[in-house]
Parts: sequence; C-alpha cells; structure tokens
Amino acid sequence: MDLARTSSLHEGNIIVQQIGKSTFKDISKSISDHESLYSAFGRFYLRSREEDKKLSTKEVERLVEKKKNYVYSWGSKVSEIPISAANVPSLRSFIKKGKEAGRIDFAYDTAKNVLNKLNLIKGNNLLNAGRSLFVKNNGLEVRAAVFATNEKVTFLDIQSFKGTLFDLINQCEAYVKEHINWRADIIEFKRVETPEVPIKAVREAIVNSLCHRDFDNPAGNELAIYKNRIEIYNPGQFPFDYSPDDFIKGREKSIPRNPLIADTFYITKDIERWGSGLKRITDECKERGIKVTFEKIKSGFLVTFYRPETVIPGMLGKGEQKSWVKSSQKSSQKSSQKIFELIQQNNYITIRELSKILEISGRAIIKNINILKKSGKLKRIGPDKGGHWEIIIR
Repeated sequence: MDLARTSSLHEGNIIVQQIGKSTFKDISKSISDHESLYSAFGRFYLRSREEDKKLSTKEVERLVEKKKNYVYSWGSKVSEIPISAANVPSLRSFIKKGKEAGRIDFAYDTAKNVLNKLNLIKGNNLLNAGRSLFVKNNGLEVRAAVFATNEKVTFLDIQSFKGTLFDLINQCEAYVKEHINWRADIIEFKRVETPEVPIKAVREAIVNSLCHRDFDNPAGNELAIYKNRIEIYNPGQFPFDYSPDDFIKGREKSIPRNPLIADTFYITKDIERWGSGLKRITDECKERGIKVTFEKIKSGFLVTFYRPETVIPGMLGKGEQKSWVKSSQKSSQKSSQKIFELIQQNNYITIRELSKILEISGRAIIKNINILKKSGKLKRIGPDKGGHWEIIIR
C-alpha cells in the first residue's frame, strides 16, 4: 500500500506522520460537500471553494481527530507544570462543592492524591486538563467588554479575566450580573430582584463555552455585552455533522471535546453528562420569554441572549409594584456593603485582597471605597502601605 510521508520540525525533533489510503478515505468522508482533501507529491491539501490550502502534519492530525467524534487529545497530554503548582484552596473548594453535589465521597488530604483520583496527573506533572482546572497561572484568558451600542465600536468597560476554569466561570457570571438590568419587585412587602435575562442559563452557556473550547486555538473565549444582547463566544467548533437542534430536541447524546474537564465539571454539577446544556438554556429562556440563539460560525461557536427592551407582559402579578434598577447602581450598592463588611472584619485589608475576594477589579474597589469615604462611613489612616482603615460610627 502506498503511503504518504509528511514531516515537520518541532522543538528540534523531526516528527514523521504516515498516512495511508484508509486514513485519507476516512478524512474525506468527514469533510463537507464544499470541501475536499487530496494529496499531491507527498503533501495534503484542503480544497475549499476555489482555494487550495496546504495542510501541516498537525492540521491533518486534527482532521483525523474530528473524525473521531470531535474529541481532542489536548486535555490528556502531560504538561510541563508540576503538581506543586496546583492551587490548594481551589482544590479544597472543589472537594466541598463535589460533596455538596453528592458526587464524591472523599476528603482532601494532599493535592497529589486528589488530582490522581481525578485522573489529572501523570508522574509528578499535571495533565493539560488539570493545569487548566486547578492552576491559577495557566495561560487561559476570557476577554469581556460592555459596548455602548449594538455594534462593536465604542466600549464602556473592558476586562481580561484569568485564573482556573472555575475562576473564569465565576468572574464571567459576576461580570454579567454587574452589567445587566435588574427588576425590583415588592411582593408581600418583600423586595424581590429579577435579572433581565436568566442568570442560570447564562452561567450554563459560560460553562459550556469553557468546557468545550478548543484549547489548541490561540484565540480566547469572549463575553460581549451590547445594548440589545449578550454574546458568549467559544473558539471551538460545534460537534462535527451535528446541529444545536439535535441536542435541544434531545435526539443526541453528549459529545465532550475535553472529557477530563467535562468529568470534573460533572462532579460539581456545573454540567450534566447527557448533552442537555443547550436544552436547559433554551427551556430557561423560553420560560422567561427571552430569545436565545446558537450559531456555528467559521471561527467557533456563539450563544446570544437578547436583552428585553421592556418588562415582559404577564411577569408581574396583580397588585405588585415594579421598577427597573440599573445594574451599575445595584452592583455598586452591593459591592460597597461587602467592602464595608470586610473592612469591619479586618481593617488592615488591602485593595488587592479585596479585589481577589470579591472578584472585581481594583479600580472598582477604589471607586466603592471613595463612595464609603464620601458618605462618612470610612476613613484611611496612614499611607497605602502600612496604614489601616477606620470605620466611622455615627
């Protein structure tokens, strides 16, 4: 049988890939009608419309992986990061959450033992999946921004979130909560706050975007809040030959791109095994009368929540009072109160520590501290380094 040999130079080593006719046949079947793969003079090319793209060995391997049910091998590869780099508080928090979910029955003893039980290490090093889940400085990033209009032109705020995958989920959720509108209802003399879009559905979309992303892709996840919508972008293609409707209607089973990450998220109930994420998002939005769309785009996958312009009819009962509170006002009030309480507990706490605990920017901390100062509740004694806060009681 004739074999095509391709090679590439990677970190000083020559990598040889042998591809036979059967491999070519398998890949060809996995390419859509307007694309075809062919070989010529020992090289492989992808024919798309009127263009021919020469493929590297890695790109051919990725096409083969697409054929293998969309699952990539990235997560199971050994990283250069030692087990000692794993963040212990993150692991303890994971154990606690997993126990509360009823999906693990072991306690934290050592980082190595916990990570070994989760199949996230090999030897003394973390697998890529373990690094992304439990190492703070893992190279992952989510870009988030609030835009002034419905176009990506003028932004009102821009952030870059980093940390473990669990950190990124929480930071993205908090960012959405901070920058959307909330309705304040007085029901039976109690204040009840309702977000304009279902936060549970938004969190589900955030988790899915991180769990199913293509980590080999240098592009990061994106969270964009426009005047009329919220977009959650994932730089990873949707399962090959499937459509979102296949999962929304419950016709297909789960196809996790990163099984080790999916298994870990399952333990904390951040996801379920049965490919029901899109259906749960759809059901939550349908119940609230919110439009949501799922799009397979060339560069990845996009989930869009459309923000309501007015209060949805029928959401309020007879005799209930309603008012919309701007998220910035609501968030500022909550943040100021939390900062005040933390300073009461420790009047030597720093802005950096407050930022880390509350998971908001240092700039936002300073803004809220200034509010507390102007209201006469707080005073700074001494310099930034070595000084302390003084609570003013009147």
